[in-house]
Amino acid sequence: MVSGMMTGQPFRAAFLRQLSASGLANSFVHALPATAEISIGRDPRCQIMLDSLVYGGVSRYHAKIQPIAGRSISWQICDLSSSNGTYINGSRLQGCRVLEAGDRIVLGQDGPQFLFELEPSPEPVGGTEPATAYHSSLFASGAISSRSISGEDPPDGPHSDAATLSQLFPIVSTGRDLARKAFLIPGIITVSFVVMMFVAVGNSVFFNFLVAAYLSGAAYYFVYQLCGKHKPWWLLGGAAIFTVLLLVSPVLDGFIFVFRVLLPGEIPADPASVNFLTLMIRMFFGAGLMEELLKAIPVLATYWIGTQLRSPYRERIGIWEPLDGILIGTASAVGFTLLETLGQYVPAIMQDVTIQAGGDSGELLGLQLLIPRILGSVAGHMAYSGYLGYFIGLSILKPKQRWRTIGIGYFSAAALHALWNTMGVLNLAILALVGVLSYAFLAAAILKARALSPKRSQNFATRFYRGR
Repeated sequence: MVSGMMTGQPFRAAFLRQLSASGLANSFVHALPATAEISIGRDPRCQIMLDSLVYGGVSRYHAKIQPIAGRSISWQICDLSSSNGTYINGSRLQGCRVLEAGDRIVLGQDGPQFLFELEPSPEPVGGTEPATAYHSSLFASGAISSRSISGEDPPDGPHSDAATLSQLFPIVSTGRDLARKAFLIPGIITVSFVVMMFVAVGNSVFFNFLVAAYLSGAAYYFVYQLCGKHKPWWLLGGAAIFTVLLLVSPVLDGFIFVFRVLLPGEIPADPASVNFLTLMIRMFFGAGLMEELLKAIPVLATYWIGTQLRSPYRERIGIWEPLDGILIGTASAVGFTLLETLGQYVPAIMQDVTIQAGGDSGELLGLQLLIPRILGSVAGHMAYSGYLGYFIGLSILKPKQRWRTIGIGYFSAAALHALWNTMGVLNLAILALVGVLSYAFLAAAILKARALSPKRSQNFATRFYRGR
């Protein structure tokens, strides 16, 4: 194969295209900078980070690719004394080697595979567009198939007018795709909750708990899908439970004393009795700063636990990037929302209405309050905590000026929280705008976190977005 470095043709950019297990190119491309080297491995600090549970044979720092200055820029790959070696086109790499377009890189004998690609200059050569000639050479060598470029799935079988057995009984042929692509597990969970709700009819406390648990789980699953990074569900559930335990422990009393007694965060019994500025300041200290710090404790605890573990558990469990912080932060917010709603707001309104109107009016109104509070957590507690979690993860990924980064996130999340609480008392129309703003902050943080992620190539939200 003829490369641009051999012919002297200039190239605009170089890329690593990650290959699937079958050896076909997928949609994930890593751009190679012309002024800096990148490292590949399992360590969270690698520019191309690989999941340790999927690629256990990859070293923490396995290989690096760096540009070589000359008449035209070229790139070389170096093995970093990896345990299982680096292979280029089937040959084990010793030291460093200059890469050529179409080189196939394998980390370990059966590890992840990458294809080195060069984007040619736009000038035609010999009447043929270089990009066309280049991709034609890849097709001829078998490195890339037309199906892998287009992203189309292989056909089910030869074209025929007769339906096949797998087409007549699709459930027997879908295999793992049924669970991975058809949301089978969420469907099973939904059916299970529906059955339990039928059983709980007549028991308002248990019924409300089931509704709240299902809605909060659905809201969190939405955020989880947006983030697109795998995190153990037991860890996420543990973060929510940890927050609940904090709220029912003496820790909460200490937070209340600091933020609402020592600091000007006392929440007035009648919020409408004070002016907007006074209420905003009190909500900032007594709700924003206090509650966001409390919900951030599981994030900080998860980071500390991760630093104490060995690979591969440290990468899987710890906080190493903004997506980790968002996932743990929003899980903590789920626990906060559930306890606050089921333990405070709903029982209070049920009791007041039942005393005044009697009958089942309190139960109905309690359910009506429960639903918007839980669903609204995506633009409420989950938004604030996820936003702060982004900054905690960012401070770990980019530790320079760490405290400034955390401070910006902490005060921003507290300000959004305080604004929501204040507008909920003074103006419901503006409250809706604040909710949209809070969700926009969270969504923007998720998108930026996905772009910054060292494991971007393994992000299933990115893969879903690209039609994979």
